[in-house]
Amino acid sequence: MAKLFGKDYSKKELLARVGDISQVGGVRLYTLADGVERGVRAVDVRTGSGLDFTVLVDRGLDISTAAYKGQPLAWRSSTGDVSPAYYEEPGLGWLRSFYGGLLVTCGLTYAGASSVDKGKALGLHGRVSNLPASRVSADAAWQDDEYIMWVHGKVRETAVFGGNVELQRCITARLGEPGIWICDRVTNLGCQETEHMMLYHINIGFPVIDEGSRFIAPVKSSQPRDADAEIEKELYASFPAPTAGFRERLYYIDMAEAADGTVTAALVNPGFNNGEGFGVYVKYPKRELPKFSEWKMMGEGTYVVGLEPGNCWVEGRVKERERGTLQFLKPGETREYHLEIGVLSSQAEIRELEEDVQFALERAK
Repeated sequence: MAKLFGKDYSKKELLARVGDISQVGGVRLYTLADGVERGVRAVDVRTGSGLDFTVLVDRGLDISTAAYKGQPLAWRSSTGDVSPAYYEEPGLGWLRSFYGGLLVTCGLTYAGASSVDKGKALGLHGRVSNLPASRVSADAAWQDDEYIMWVHGKVRETAVFGGNVELQRCITARLGEPGIWICDRVTNLGCQETEHMMLYHINIGFPVIDEGSRFIAPVKSSQPRDADAEIEKELYASFPAPTAGFRERLYYIDMAEAADGTVTAALVNPGFNNGEGFGVYVKYPKRELPKFSEWKMMGEGTYVVGLEPGNCWVEGRVKERERGTLQFLKPGETREYHLEIGVLSSQAEIRELEEDVQFALERAK
């Protein structure tokens, strides 16, 4: 059943009321046409629940803009949805095309800080988010009384004399539900073992992030990455108003699992809309993504908090190798990753999440 406008509708009931399903939701594939965005294929997904989002086909099938009933979920940078033709890999060049957005994928063979690993100069956060997808399907269909929308495609990171790794991504949404489900399959198509780093950069901004907003998660411990993060490290879960001269802070967090093996972390603004409350959560299996980083950037204009589950930390591939924590894919090996990103639209939903977090922490004792 599709829950629309406060009522559940079967397929038959809904189709009797609209000439085409696009009246209440659906997907639309198009191409951006201006400035540095020119030529980027995009898919708008309207869920009918109030949640709308845009998938960038030519930017690794990542998610740029997202809103719930007109209220933005994601921070957006000044770069816009830059075409991959302008990608700059060396050093921090990745930042020239970092549009923020709800989801930017970092990987597939390196992520985190730029580094030199075994003589190879690696840029910030890898190449996958600047690679166009192929074999793309953007469509929707009824499954009994549920209307399912999806964007599916493949992204390959490869080079002659280098690795050959493919990301197969499927993003799905359901008519009437304020959630996004992501299923990724990463496969080593090459004949040699290759490094594998995967990190999901989920960038939440105003009005979810504002003075008085909170980070809610089953946190067992929090470790500052560096000296900047040592400053007010006990305040990692709270956020001030935009602050001139703020230097980014990053925390490595150990999470407790729920009984089903998942972790749910959220950013919420309890005071939003006269106390109605508003937030965004991410849910994922900890066995797939055992690491979690919180990126806290409270600067003016760069006012964002990143929720970053991954299989690595963010200091770059050379550091992972030195620690002995670097992951590898054997020839033909596939790893799967699953994420759910959704909206918390009331104080009741926020309280329910807080209760679930407390249960996970009690279970971990």
